[in-house]
Amino acid sequence: MDTGKMQSAVLALSEDKILPVSAVLNAIRDLGDEAVEQCDPQIITQASSLSQLPVESFSIDIVLSISSSHELPGDQLLEEISRVLKPGGTILIYKKLTSDKGDVDKAISALEGKLLLAGFLDAQHIQLKSVVPAEVVSFGVKGKKPTWKIGSSFAIKKAPKSLAKLQVDDDSDLIDEDTLLTEEDLKKPQLPLVGDCEVGSTRKACKNCICGRAEAEEKVEKLGLTVDQLNNPQSACGSCGLGDAFRCSTCPYKGLPPFKLGEKVSLSSNFLVADI
Repeated sequence: MDTGKMQSAVLALSEDKILPVSAVLNAIRDLGDEAVEQCDPQIITQASSLSQLPVESFSIDIVLSISSSHELPGDQLLEEISRVLKPGGTILIYKKLTSDKGDVDKAISALEGKLLLAGFLDAQHIQLKSVVPAEVVSFGVKGKKPTWKIGSSFAIKKAPKSLAKLQVDDDSDLIDEDTLLTEEDLKKPQLPLVGDCEVGSTRKACKNCICGRAEAEEKVEKLGLTVDQLNNPQSACGSCGLGDAFRCSTCPYKGLPPFKLGEKVSLSSNFLVADI
């Protein structure tokens, strides 16, 4: 027989002043582990009055709690049980109640939820094999302490990426995309004609100009001036903007109305209309 399994450490807790060893061994038999049955259990009575179990951390394989009270084990005692249990250790809670079956079912469900909230895994009801008095209703709930410790970490294996496979049924009816196009869709789109006066860097008037730019350019051409000379007039002598009475014979602004230097020269709408 494997001696390593025979040396499993078992701790039994009870609220009673006296707990027979036979009651502990009967509870261990319900686990179905023959090797654990050879253990020498440690028994702590009146465990509900203790704030801390007198046991080293991570030193116990199985903890038994045998009581008839709804309060035992409490949240603080469950924390202590989790502390003394080894990773992967078992907690086994036995209850002896004098209630009907409906209350027992509620007690089992509440106890399973209590173990899960305390951090134990696989909380479940177990069938009792040991003999108990007929007037006493007994049930057991066991759970497992996780094999990992608080603060431990491990790598998560990512599932390998697989490309989705597209299955095409040769017998299925496929639609020709070209049949979805109409005659209007097949016509080549016509680009807009470049007739806007604002198009191009020269900003010349278009052929069918209706914005007035063609008339302005016609006036400039007759005067022999450039657009820049009209938009930003400059004078070397300083007298060009005063009018024809102060302009020289070669002044490019001769014939234009007076203007201020640096400001655009504005021509009246009847500037080129004959006076006679």
